[in-house]
Amino acid sequence: MSAFQFNAVLLEISDQLTAAQLDQMKFLCGDTIGRRELETIDTGIRLFTALTHRGRLGADNKEYLCDLLQKIHRRDLSDKLNGFESQTGSANNQPDDEEQAKLDIATEVISERLGKPWRKLGRKLGLNEVKLESISKRHPTELEEVAVELLKEWRKNRGPEARTEELIKALRACQYNLTADEVERRLATR
Repeated sequence: MSAFQFNAVLLEISDQLTAAQLDQMKFLCGDTIGRRELETIDTGIRLFTALTHRGRLGADNKEYLCDLLQKIHRRDLSDKLNGFESQTGSANNQPDDEEQAKLDIATEVISERLGKPWRKLGRKLGLNEVKLESISKRHPTELEEVAVELLKEWRKNRGPEARTEELIKALRACQYNLTADEVERRLATR
């Protein structure tokens, strides 16, 4: 657990906070950070820096920030912060090689076929609106890249529990049956 890795997780969390969520966190920190300093804080990173200077945040002291994130209904970010240690050094955070090969095939098929309604699949897979918007901004005109990024995020979030069956189920729930059929066909002929 290095300070660099911890800061990288904090940066990622900061990037996923909306302005309204940052305001909510600042409000909750009123007893920890003075009002004058809170008025100058306009990013998650600045808030995290202020908390660090007050001894309320560190690689081995994440509870306060986790609590703040949960209070603003961002359990996903709280879980990311809590799980960063296991993610940084663990090779077990991925499915086995066989399942990874299946997921790679599914990703290829889905990225070729998904198109504009990709957000619907992202929601079915449990990605939040902030993450979907972030993906959209990174690839505003390349739908195939959007689909690849979407599935990469889903695989990262699911870790070792990521399964092709889950992808196929989500495709069918979105009425993307032809794409689901093609994934199954390619998996059967590999």
